[in-house]
Amino acid sequence: MASFLQGLPAAASTSVSATSQNNTPMPWLAKWSSKDGPPKDPDGPKPTDKASTDQHSTEPAATGDTSEPKALGLKKAESIQVKVRAVLKKREYGTRYTQNNFITAVRAMNEFCLKPSDLEQLRKIRRRSPHDDTEAFTVFLRSDVEAKALDVWGSMEALARERKLRSEVERQYQENIFRNQKLLKEYKDFWGNTKPRSGKRATFLQGPGKVVMVAICINGLNFFFKLLAWVYTGSASMFSEAIHSLADTCNQALLALGISQSVRNPDAVHPYGFSNMRYIASLISGVGIFMMGAGLSWYHGIMGLLHPQPMESLLWAYCILAGSLVSEGATLLVAINEIRKSAHKQGVSFYEYVMQSRDPSTNVVLLEDAAAVLGVMLAAGCMGLTSLTGNPYYDSLGSLGVGTLLGTVSAFLIYTNTEALLGRSIRAEHVQKLTEFLESDPAVRAIHDVKATDMGLSTVRFKAEVDFDGRVVTRSYLEKQDIDQILHDIQQVKTPEELESFMLKHGENIIDTLGAEVDRLEKELKQRNPEVRHVDLEIL
Repeated sequence: MASFLQGLPAAASTSVSATSQNNTPMPWLAKWSSKDGPPKDPDGPKPTDKASTDQHSTEPAATGDTSEPKALGLKKAESIQVKVRAVLKKREYGTRYTQNNFITAVRAMNEFCLKPSDLEQLRKIRRRSPHDDTEAFTVFLRSDVEAKALDVWGSMEALARERKLRSEVERQYQENIFRNQKLLKEYKDFWGNTKPRSGKRATFLQGPGKVVMVAICINGLNFFFKLLAWVYTGSASMFSEAIHSLADTCNQALLALGISQSVRNPDAVHPYGFSNMRYIASLISGVGIFMMGAGLSWYHGIMGLLHPQPMESLLWAYCILAGSLVSEGATLLVAINEIRKSAHKQGVSFYEYVMQSRDPSTNVVLLEDAAAVLGVMLAAGCMGLTSLTGNPYYDSLGSLGVGTLLGTVSAFLIYTNTEALLGRSIRAEHVQKLTEFLESDPAVRAIHDVKATDMGLSTVRFKAEVDFDGRVVTRSYLEKQDIDQILHDIQQVKTPEELESFMLKHGENIIDTLGAEVDRLEKELKQRNPEVRHVDLEIL
């Protein structure tokens, strides 16, 4: 039996029957089927060819043996099917197989020191582009590029020397660029910069940039006049207000720097851009308010309590505080109007917009000016009590109150901007909207591990694990194929090698179709939700 099975073809499923051609039962095979192994024959091995098998199977009928055990064995005789499956040999993939990897023209020229004319002679393959602005691009087989590099340079050692030489030239080139930029800056400083206005300047003519510039101008003037009033009167509260205005001016200058940096285009080192610079500037601003504003106000107030000094006439101080109240109030109204507009655009309330620090630059101006208005009122009240009672302790208490107010504002700014820099999720209803859009697509079975992060400046990064429906993806591929040609190719398949070639061809194309489905979903998600700038859909 073993030799008979070995003689069967490997690519087909073979049935071995327990009966002979004349339907005569084979008791020895029936006995084999009812036990764990084949019966042992003391006379020798069993017949291996078909004729011997037939002779053996008809032997009991010729002898006329009608004993009960044999009759029972004949009744229990059943057919046995032995299926031999055609299994492809497992292929060991080594480094040689990776020579089929693709490489772009830029990498081929950079890594193998080739020229465009060298690549023109190689096989060109069109592949689906990973970029949104192009549908397809040309790649080359890495094995072809390596062979061409050896043909051009002669050996891998020569190629390595050329790479080292070019890296040294690149380093010198970068040094020359830095030196030329420095010389160009000196030239512009000497002759004047005639370069047209850049887009950065336009950011300070509208929106948060406009609010910050207005605040810088007003707070700078307030600091100058408050400083004169403190020099004239010696009031601790007036000194705290002067320090308050100075801190506001410096912090808002820092905000202006953060705004100008945040509009820079992404580069290779910062692929997601510089939008977080506004949060970083606001965070530093909050720390500056705490150290410069609150710290100096507390220090001056404590020194006033320990060493009280008589004050001169406070008339000029009241006039300057009144002017400061008007100017700070005007800046506060500008910030409030800007936040209302932005909150209305994003569909959130004024309170939510401020608490979530949606626009850190405008938030800082709002809170600083609100603290300035309250600080002016507190300082004026304490100075009034000092004028009425002649007790300088009230003025020192006013300085401590202004310091406490600044400390509260700085703590809030530090907390909100730290939360934003850590990566904060967008609203749950917005996440649900994005998830429902993906799940409504026929090619998607389920969405898992959804992460939608607010990157600042109304920019969202969306990431999700997507379980695709393979049947829909395959059907999408088949809709673009010639079905008659595929049927013809299937009918031509006769060997396992031909089947493997057929499956590899269409399997690779189906994978490309799956990648195209991912690109389509990402593109539609960005079009329907403009705030979503970066989409990462991972195949589950």
